[in-house]
Amino acid sequence: MQVIQRRSIMLGGIVLGGILSRLVSTGFVVVDHYLGDALYAAMVFVLLLLFAPMRSRATTALVALVIVVLIEAFQLTGIPLQLRSADHGLLRLLAVVLGTTFNGWDIVSYAVGILVGFGLDWRMVSTTTRVA
Repeated sequence: MQVIQRRSIMLGGIVLGGILSRLVSTGFVVVDHYLGDALYAAMVFVLLLLFAPMRSRATTALVALVIVVLIEAFQLTGIPLQLRSADHGLLRLLAVVLGTTFNGWDIVSYAVGILVGFGLDWRMVSTTTRVA
């Protein structure tokens, strides 16, 4: 299987996991809140890998981390919170995608998600290059 196909399948699994993490409550705060954040960051990482496949995995991970940290810091402005109460549905959806409340622990979750995504991608790509 091609690398792009494996990454696309990985992306699909991440998105499905992220949706499920928001729909199903386990009663464990780590799973109920931070798993979704980790998956969000992993999604950004894999999307960047898909759109810039020639960039190194390490560089892509760093860029993904910068993006999600900037999004989290943007929440400090209060703008995403205002978007949540907007009349236009797309603006409310944007507020959901961006998040509305800053939480420093989210940054830890993002880093974990990117690291796990990095490891999974490394494993999948190295599997495609092995000689049987």
